[in-house]
Amino acid sequence: MANHVSSLKRARQTVVKTAVNRANKSKLRGSLRSLREAIAKGDHAVATTHYRETASILDKSVQKGVLHKNTASRYKSRLNARVKAVLKAA
Repeated sequence: MANHVSSLKRARQTVVKTAVNRANKSKLRGSLRSLREAIAKGDHAVATTHYRETASILDKSVQKGVLHKNTASRYKSRLNARVKAVLKAA
C-alpha cells in the first residue's frame, strides 16, 4: 500500500480513471455488438442507424484514449463494408 500523500492521491486517481475507461470501453463493445446483430439480421435501415451511432462512439473513444485512431478507422471501414454488403444481399 502507498505511504506518501502523493502516492495515495495517485492511487485514488487511478481508481477513478480505471472506472471511466472501463465504462467507455463497455459502451463501445455494446455498440459494436448491437451493430453486428443488426447486420446479422439483414435489415439495412437498422444497420445503417446503428453504424452511425457506432462510428460516433468509435470517434469519441479515440478522443478519450480508449482506442488508437487507426484501430477505430479500421473498425469503421470494415463495419461500413459489412453494412453495404447487407444492402446488396437484400
